[in-house]
Amino acid sequence: MDATSHHVDNKARFSQPSQPHRAAFGPDFPFGFDQWISDPSGTGAIPVERHGSEVAIIGAGISGMVAAYELMKIGLRPVIYEAGRIGGRLRSEPFSASPNVVAELGGMRFPVSGTALFHYIDLCDLETVPFPNPLTEAAGSTVVELGGEAHYAQTLQDLPPLFQEVAQAWNDSLENAANLSKLQTAMANRDAAAVKQIWDPLVAAWDDRTFYDFVATVKPFADLSFRHREVFGQVGFGTGGWDSDFPNSMLEILRVVAAGFDDDQRLIIEGAEQLPRRLWQHEPDRLAHWPDGTSIASLHAGAPRPGVAKIARVDDGKIAISDRWGETANFEAVLVTTQSWLLTTGMDVEEDLFSQDVWMALDRTSYMQSSKTFVMVDRPFWNDIDPETGQNVMSMTLTDRNTRGTYLIDNGPDKPAVILLSYAWASDAMKVLTMDAGQRAELSIETLERIYPKVNIRSHIVGEPISVSWEADPHFLGAFKGALPGHYRYNRRMHSHFMQSEFPDKQRGIFLAGDDVSWTPGWAEGAVHTSLNAVWGLMNHFGGSTSPTNPGPGDVYETIGPIHLGG
Repeated sequence: MDATSHHVDNKARFSQPSQPHRAAFGPDFPFGFDQWISDPSGTGAIPVERHGSEVAIIGAGISGMVAAYELMKIGLRPVIYEAGRIGGRLRSEPFSASPNVVAELGGMRFPVSGTALFHYIDLCDLETVPFPNPLTEAAGSTVVELGGEAHYAQTLQDLPPLFQEVAQAWNDSLENAANLSKLQTAMANRDAAAVKQIWDPLVAAWDDRTFYDFVATVKPFADLSFRHREVFGQVGFGTGGWDSDFPNSMLEILRVVAAGFDDDQRLIIEGAEQLPRRLWQHEPDRLAHWPDGTSIASLHAGAPRPGVAKIARVDDGKIAISDRWGETANFEAVLVTTQSWLLTTGMDVEEDLFSQDVWMALDRTSYMQSSKTFVMVDRPFWNDIDPETGQNVMSMTLTDRNTRGTYLIDNGPDKPAVILLSYAWASDAMKVLTMDAGQRAELSIETLERIYPKVNIRSHIVGEPISVSWEADPHFLGAFKGALPGHYRYNRRMHSHFMQSEFPDKQRGIFLAGDDVSWTPGWAEGAVHTSLNAVWGLMNHFGGSTSPTNPGPGDVYETIGPIHLGG
């Protein structure tokens, strides 16, 4: 979450330097979502007689909240159902000993190339600071410890030549196989035709191939030793090790790199959960139908409705939503933003609401596992200097041990600090699934004590540890989607679902959005994109349209939408 944070949330900074004005403009669907929602003419309008019509929104994460906010602005009435708490995987858990200090259990770092997301961050007056990723100025220092050998560094150049060879080979391979610099330039220039000219052939070339296939076969990386691939898997680029993604489709990795998601990431000072919560309470300056001072919260009397148990079509063509307590309400349209598996495991959903092709795509979604373990400490003691070495006593740490990535969060001189002891993915996350937060913290501290034998981490800990395993959460069942080879067609079915003009009547009116539908799962920017696609679809469903001077995503989808692969 990002995003929620994506799999690159646990990766080392071996990417190319960030470029000015980089934006997540595609590459599959190169549309300027940030420009559409910020245009003075607005996103569009619906007929006056449809004002006040209710739209059910299932899920109060960033996708559901953005949709609710934009639908409210054009005069519709969003009705949000939420089984847990507002925020989804933007979950900022306060430490009981100091409630103003939080552990970011989901999305915690947000790339500035996510311009649509930052539209809402700015709208809600949320302050951000650079995230302390490895080998960045914000981190101060980084320790890379592999095979029992530790390397202290502030920049990539401080690491041994092997690491620099890996970094250079990765960048050169991306140029050779994906024409990366030209693709990023086209995205920065918002040249949709140029983006598609470069990207669309890559879809056919790499949909069926894994990330590991790329590093093992594309030159010059393929000319390096197995040890180079092993180091790359452990340390990687951007913000941590990539080996947990090796089985996934290379297309997913190319998207993340092209969009600049592994660079220039920011931390939301008050916690990422504040974004959906502030949108919930925000009073837009311009509203159709609703009086000044209206917010999503005011339309709900302060709280969303309970979680959903059943979705079914009723005789008048509307869609009935039954909550977990047995209350049923009928809606002309519904937006589903939940984890896709919940449509077959967590709710009773009428089968005819989706085509069998869409059901196949929803059910075949592959999910990544993720675990985090945090402790709060009395102060940012890692800034202390070891008098013998002249180095920080502790650093942001990447290792092949079970902690994998350890991040140090300095909240300022007036607050306790936070250590993300372990941020792990896939099999590394599964190793601790049966452990409670205390056991996980103990295991992580024992590991870090081997790397930093002179540091008494325990003496600084205050309060109880906090941990999460998203795969164990019944409302999420995993951290985010991780597309496997051959999954492009499935993703396209979900992403294009908001284009419903050719659907039979029995499949119209129910829309999909959220992290799972996005081309870049785990990044909040992708969730926002799918949410805004659904806003256009719902506006169209209610007889509305966009301004001629500000076309929306559905107006241009047939022209610049994702390429269609046969079969």
